[in-house]
Amino acid sequence: MDDWFSKTQVDARTTMLTEPFVHDFVRANIWHFSGRDADLLVDTGMGICPLAPRIDTPDGKPLIVVATHIHLDHVGSLHEFPLRAGPRMSAATFETMDQAVTYAHMFHDLEGAVSKLPEPGWKAADYRIPPAPLTRTLDEGDVVDLGDRQFRVLHLPGHSPDSIALFDEADGLFFAGDAIYDAMLIDDLPDSDRAAYRRTMQRLLDLPIRIGHGGHGPSFDGKRMREIALAYLQRTDGI
Repeated sequence: MDDWFSKTQVDARTTMLTEPFVHDFVRANIWHFSGRDADLLVDTGMGICPLAPRIDTPDGKPLIVVATHIHLDHVGSLHEFPLRAGPRMSAATFETMDQAVTYAHMFHDLEGAVSKLPEPGWKAADYRIPPAPLTRTLDEGDVVDLGDRQFRVLHLPGHSPDSIALFDEADGLFFAGDAIYDAMLIDDLPDSDRAAYRRTMQRLLDLPIRIGHGGHGPSFDGKRMREIALAYLQRTDGI
């Protein structure tokens, strides 16, 4: 379906894609950033319709795809791309995409899973995520190098134990995944950890970002990120 993805040009180097017909609970942001020697794709959506044909990259230029964590709305189309990077701690599960770990099974019974069928006869109950073994594993301190831009990997657990983010220390550009975003933060999944999430928020208070692009919701600046982090810390104080 040609219109399954919406596409927004954020700036000269950054494009955001989303899936407007997917239930908002699993409607994630997909970020495409253009580097000199390679492009970066952060997360890959649900995988209901093919994503790769919608990503414009110059011929011969590598596309490094990074999954920020292994939940269904971030890894659905990962198998479509040859260069697949993701968190080291969940690497084994990318080889199977176990539904209990990705939470794909939750989508099967989600009321109003899609507002428009991607094709006749499509059913949420049939949804599956193909295995996508990682070609590179990422952990705290690793670097994703695009030639003219280097992104430091930050391990920021809480929403999920394997959550990572990418931070350009020279420019302040931050791809946050679900570590933090400007919407209701989810911390009650079976693999969520509020104590870890609080430590992540405390760490983010001091991160000198210029602009943050999260896994959901609108982008945010450093001031707004600190507001989100402080609000979470206040809300969970004593829990």
